[in-house]
Amino acid sequence: MSYKQKRFLVTGAAGFIGAELAIELIKGGHFVIGIDNLNNYYDQNLKKSRLSRIEESSKKFSGSFIFFELNITDYNSIKKLFEKYSPEIVVHLAAQAGVRYSIINPGSYIESNLVGFANILELCRWFSISNFVYASSSSVYGGNTNLPFVENQSVDHPVSLYAATKKSNEMMAHAYSHLYGIPSTGLRFFTVYGPWGRPDMAPMIFANSILKREPIKIFNNGNMKRDFTFISDIVEGLKKCCFKPATTNNSFKTECPDSSTSFAPHRVFNIGNSKPVKLMHFIDLLENALGKKAIKEFHPLQQGDVVATAADTKRLFDWIGFTPTTNLEEGIVKFAKWYKNFYSE
Repeated sequence: MSYKQKRFLVTGAAGFIGAELAIELIKGGHFVIGIDNLNNYYDQNLKKSRLSRIEESSKKFSGSFIFFELNITDYNSIKKLFEKYSPEIVVHLAAQAGVRYSIINPGSYIESNLVGFANILELCRWFSISNFVYASSSSVYGGNTNLPFVENQSVDHPVSLYAATKKSNEMMAHAYSHLYGIPSTGLRFFTVYGPWGRPDMAPMIFANSILKREPIKIFNNGNMKRDFTFISDIVEGLKKCCFKPATTNNSFKTECPDSSTSFAPHRVFNIGNSKPVKLMHFIDLLENALGKKAIKEFHPLQQGDVVATAADTKRLFDWIGFTPTTNLEEGIVKFAKWYKNFYSE
């Protein structure tokens, strides 16, 4: 599918999802303005390597890329960016990530995920962008154990501050959509994995420990299930949402509201593989792909963790035809190959 050339602002462009999206947009001939603060939450060299990949893609394909090291909490600097480049579509992926880190360092989540998010919304308001797409998370389902998760289920019981900030983002975006007519789409990501992934997430943590012959910590004694979703599937769905702005739901019932649609141009979707797997099966596959056995240490459930996630993605399929194509076995082989190549270098 081809799209007319657009000017994109991608926040968190050096991040896992942001970098892959930027490359796909550049392949499509679009102009991408990337911002990232390159903080030290995890390996800055990995972030810079992702940026190098984006820059290389801009030399090969018809799109273009320009990058600025900026913090989304710096309203005035980002405002100057809007004034100079007039982005048409804003994809907001910058955030302080990590459930467990939010327990020990809550201030960074308030600054980035709430203050920073509000700054981006304000600039979308004043510069009349045509579409705003932002990252939410499956963590918003919190204490809900009714699987699979459906967008109209309650998300009123977050079990981490990270989850609470993501729910807050959905509410803030809805308010701006209602008040100022900004088409906004929130995507609840489910355990994204693949090459160039985040070092604070299980696939990278496990791969590192397995190859170094160090114990891996397995929480809740291994009784966990996750809806692992390969990065290329996530990016394909994200890209399609960029070109289909949210619309009002003319059938919306205010006396029985559906939290995933609205009388405002705001939508919320799950984006996952819809095939949750047991964590122990994931580890088995990773061991096979790496060619080494893990040394396993079993621990109780950690604060902020949820036991299982599973995405119902029927609404996203109805909206953009979202259908994941990468199964877990194939995805882990690709991830393991990249991991060994990247870190051996």
